[in-house]
Amino acid sequence: MTVRARFAGAVNAEPSELPVLLAAFATVFAMFSSYSILRPIRETMGLTSGVETLPALFWGTFVAMLAVQPVYGWLTSRFRRTTFLPWVYLFFILNILGFHAWFNAQADHTWIARVYFVWVSVFNLFVVAVFWSLMADVFTREQAGRLFGFIAAGLSLGGLFGPFLGKQLVQPLGTINLLLVSAALLAAGLGGMLLVLRWHRLHGPDDVAAGEDRDARLGGSSFAAFRQVVQSPYLALIALFVLLLTWVSTFLYLEQQALVAQVFTDRDSRTGFFSTIDFWVQTASLVVQMFLFGRIFRWLGLRPLIVLVPLLMTLGYAMLALNPTFAVLVGVMVVRRVGEYSIARPARDTHYTVVTREEKYKAKGLIDTFVYRGGDATSASLHALLKSTFGLGLSGIAWVGVGIAAAWAAVAYSLGTLHVSRRRRSAS
Repeated sequence: MTVRARFAGAVNAEPSELPVLLAAFATVFAMFSSYSILRPIRETMGLTSGVETLPALFWGTFVAMLAVQPVYGWLTSRFRRTTFLPWVYLFFILNILGFHAWFNAQADHTWIARVYFVWVSVFNLFVVAVFWSLMADVFTREQAGRLFGFIAAGLSLGGLFGPFLGKQLVQPLGTINLLLVSAALLAAGLGGMLLVLRWHRLHGPDDVAAGEDRDARLGGSSFAAFRQVVQSPYLALIALFVLLLTWVSTFLYLEQQALVAQVFTDRDSRTGFFSTIDFWVQTASLVVQMFLFGRIFRWLGLRPLIVLVPLLMTLGYAMLALNPTFAVLVGVMVVRRVGEYSIARPARDTHYTVVTREEKYKAKGLIDTFVYRGGDATSASLHALLKSTFGLGLSGIAWVGVGIAAAWAAVAYSLGTLHVSRRRRSAS
């Protein structure tokens, strides 16, 4: 057996799939390495503005998403896939270069820090959402079950490489100049995306009508994504799944930020803590994504897989409610992030393999950006209300989290059931 065949077997791939699989892996690795250099700076700058300003920053991110979404919808409607996808990445590369110039031009970084926090949140969701839209378009449902775990491992490997590279270069280059490194990595991700597009155009599955252009303009309205989500029970259920996911995540995130501000009193120690957590989260996620997700998918199927993380978070919140300590909170937060990156995210994206091509780019983009940040904003405001009006502490917040996570699990089960039904109808 050749090395190529052995490697393909290890990652649940066919030898003919390796070129596009490795190109996709390289794309997401470079893209997330770029983001991982920016992320610790964002967390520290969020605390620099004060924990009490985080809900306002979440709402600022939501408003930014609301402004950007119609522009993205217009791009997908008017331009070919090989045009609008690269331009999204190029746009954010220019943004990073713009922040580099702004940081160097202005001594007072207070407002730059706030704008940067909002921008990084928009950047992260858009570049990741665009990538997974492409993956749902390139691969079939059967391929997604086998390959998405390995591709998602590129996220975790990038999440390890980015902070490592940043740590090695921060002294010789300086923090602000790390933005240039991030821009270079995102440019490398753009190159990988172009390879994926080229492979799909030449060798993609023969699942389109004779003579149909795989890269044809999607057409439709700039606001078509809103109509698609409202009119489709399946897409609406995915949107509800994402909304509840953000509620579960944001409650933990805000409690973590408040305790970190108490435990660590200076900026450097906080950044070090966030970097350490990122390292272990990405390491654990990498192992699950590379070697376990495809096999678990084959053993259990998609429905149990999509329910697994919500059930774990229901249990985790209950443990936190009964033992409300910083250590337990960090443990639950790590489990949540590992579960989302390595299981919930690829399982959720597999659900898009049975929707139309237009929905893969428009509705998915709306859900992964606008709905996601809308969940952040609304849950941050609810969290503030529970703390200020009802005086809930960590234990009380955790009991509310138990109810939200349980509702998330119920939605996940319904979504998995609807996916099975839709797949059977498509097969018949």
